[in-house]
Amino acid sequence: MWIVPEKEIAGLMTPEAAFDAVQAVFAAMASGEASNFPVVREAIGHEDALYGFKGGFDRSALNLGLKAGGYWPNNQKRELINHQSTVFLFDADTGRVQAAVGGNLLTALRTAAASAVSIRHLAPEGAKVLGMIGAGHQSAFQMRAAARVGDFERVLGWNPHPEMLSRLADTAAELGLPFEAVELPRLGAEADVIISITSAFEPLLLDGQVKGRTHIAAMGTDTKGKQELDPKLVARSRLFTDEVAQSVSIGEFQHAFTDKSISTDDVTAIGQVIIGQHQGRGDAEVTIFDGTGVGLQDLAVAGAVLELAKQQKKAVEVDI
Repeated sequence: MWIVPEKEIAGLMTPEAAFDAVQAVFAAMASGEASNFPVVREAIGHEDALYGFKGGFDRSALNLGLKAGGYWPNNQKRELINHQSTVFLFDADTGRVQAAVGGNLLTALRTAAASAVSIRHLAPEGAKVLGMIGAGHQSAFQMRAAARVGDFERVLGWNPHPEMLSRLADTAAELGLPFEAVELPRLGAEADVIISITSAFEPLLLDGQVKGRTHIAAMGTDTKGKQELDPKLVARSRLFTDEVAQSVSIGEFQHAFTDKSISTDDVTAIGQVIIGQHQGRGDAEVTIFDGTGVGLQDLAVAGAVLELAKQQKKAVEVDI
């Protein structure tokens, strides 16, 4: 069994490699070569934590396994990030455990890669203004990934706790982009691409605030009851996701689905766009990608980083 420690991930997995791995696995899902297993996600009744398992099997890459972990909202008092996880890979031929891979940075990279894939395929032509809703740990990864695939000229940002907006400002400065903190009505009216990355349980971005041709990537924490977008906004948009079943049960589309303003037929797996089986944005004014975070994404980036770690002798082999 191989172990790839969390401390080694930053020197192994690049954002570009994460993008390629995530785009490839979305395509494999759409072509029927890869499938996710049912998600287990529960409040454990301790430290307000959400804990669960996401797994699957990609026959094209022979990636089999799961990610175990979750969200610990009080971790700042321990000087730890809120999201904690480990990816376990298994040999598809024998079922033996193959590797344990640190999942914290990988989760951030694959989540940002998923929104970047959606921007690459669904953003309106000539998009110049990026809107960021949320300024937590993941927001910097999201902005950097978006900037790699989009030709943005400025960034607008909003956060429920304004004192945290310095993270967005610093990241924009790192990217050489002007940044302005604004209220949500202006962000919705001016941004061509909007990334929401919060743990909200009530709508933040309202239907009437979004003007013109816009792409929204809803990337916040997914669980029963989560909500970042107005269901009326969801209902009038062209909808895409990583996994349809997750999006209408624990993802951003669950509320519009529950009130029957949308059905599963209204939601398209983004892999269908990638493999050319769906037109994508087309003539839609607003597109939304609901990134629920599927286990196959984690397996794809973990499989890639395992091979790099073995090549660079940064993986530790142990007998079990």
